[in-house]
Amino acid sequence: MKQLGKFFLAIVSLSLLSSGISSAAFAATEPISVSTNKEWYGDGSTIIISGAVKDYTPNDPQKGSDVAVTVFAPNGNLAGICQITPSADGSYSCSLRAAAPYFTSEGDYTVKVDWGPQSNETTFEFGGSSGEAKEPEEQKSTTVEVKEQEKDDEPEQNQQPEVTQPICGPGTELRNNVCVAAQEKGGGCLIATAAFGSEMAPQVQFLREIRDGTVLQTQSGSTFMAGFNQFYYSFSPAIADYERENIVFKEAVKITITPMLTSLAILNYVDIDSEEEMLGYGIGIILLNIGMYFVAPAVIIFKIRNRK
Repeated sequence: MKQLGKFFLAIVSLSLLSSGISSAAFAATEPISVSTNKEWYGDGSTIIISGAVKDYTPNDPQKGSDVAVTVFAPNGNLAGICQITPSADGSYSCSLRAAAPYFTSEGDYTVKVDWGPQSNETTFEFGGSSGEAKEPEEQKSTTVEVKEQEKDDEPEQNQQPEVTQPICGPGTELRNNVCVAAQEKGGGCLIATAAFGSEMAPQVQFLREIRDGTVLQTQSGSTFMAGFNQFYYSFSPAIADYERENIVFKEAVKITITPMLTSLAILNYVDIDSEEEMLGYGIGIILLNIGMYFVAPAVIIFKIRNRK
């Protein structure tokens, strides 16, 4: 009887051991991993998001794509985004600052990463923001050191202390004398990238050139892109994921956005030197796309029904 009990104990031990080994093996072969340097952040903290992709190959169109990182607030709004090219060993890292206006609500924030058809996500907790941008800790210490040095030198040189600009931490940029979460200028269109298969596709590069070289060169264009990005990145990651999973849907999206690309080509043949010209051409192209995608199909459907 004792021998039988020992036999069952050995079987149970082997089962637990094999389960642990298989779990470890699965974790080791995860296509893309993601984590944050902390589980909880306070107002003004720096969030470091890092991970690694498996079998990253820089020159391979499929295995050499960038990693897209999107952070969503508890209410589903976009709180931050960055696009990173992994290092040679597949590791990647980017940082965002947890501060207004992107980080305000208290609660659990979701970090989602996309690399080709692979995706993963994690969460962290944010303690909430008062709505006022605060100086990063690094900036505060630097400012204190500068003031102390000027105080020591004042009796000798008898000169007024210089006014220094805020020093923004990693993942932030200076806007209106306030450090805010930086949106990388080289970020790509997720839907177009998934439709045409690569960040280096001519169509995707064309969209990037129009955005960086024309639209963002004016104040009105920058304001439009800020609002558009809030709307666009609220749904584009899900559409891009479905494109990678469904080849028919991918081809349909490719055909659908081709007229829009053609209309945007108009901006390559005009000179935009003022805010008024940017507004005029921008509104004209928006109306042109509304006509192509909504008015024209509605007119065709109306005529077909009248013939019946």
